[in-house]
Amino acid sequence: RLFHQYHKTFAALNFSDYEAISRCEQEVPEYFNFASDVLDKWSQIEKERKGPSNPALWWINGKGDETKWSFEELSFLSQKVANMLSGPCSLQRGDRVLVILPRIPEWWLLNVACMRTGVVIIPGTTQLTAQDICYRLLASKAKCIITTDVLALAVDSVASKCQFLKTKLIVSESTRAEWLNFSDLL
Repeated sequence: RLFHQYHKTFAALNFSDYEAISRCEQEVPEYFNFASDVLDKWSQIEKERKGPSNPALWWINGKGDETKWSFEELSFLSQKVANMLSGPCSLQRGDRVLVILPRIPEWWLLNVACMRTGVVIIPGTTQLTAQDICYRLLASKAKCIITTDVLALAVDSVASKCQFLKTKLIVSESTRAEWLNFSDLL
């Protein structure tokens, strides 16, 4: 498959690609992984520049606290989270994970880590009820759920009905019985 036939599906074009595409010289890679093929490449470019860079992620909460990660930091942290998913969480390529988090930096790390590992991420809004969570866990056969302490009680109330659920990971400063803690593992 040549890149020019499917370019709208795979990537935005930059001007240097047009000539290669018109000559049918640029091909779509057989395997593409955003985390390794894009994020890690930008991380490498950033390392070679050895100067200040633009942030890859710049997050500010309602109180004005901010988190700023370079491409190198985002790459490194997402690799650590990928190891967490495949290690303590026992997830493998193709396994499903239900992620119910507000838009916090950990949400982005988990998205990139799932791309790295081939784990299927199922995002959920923080407005889900216990019944909604149970339905999604059963329908998706998710092996893991990741949420905050706000929804942990709702998850605990339905977890016994969800036979595929093996791991519960909480993104919180506090710990909870029968839950792995994201910060501790990171």
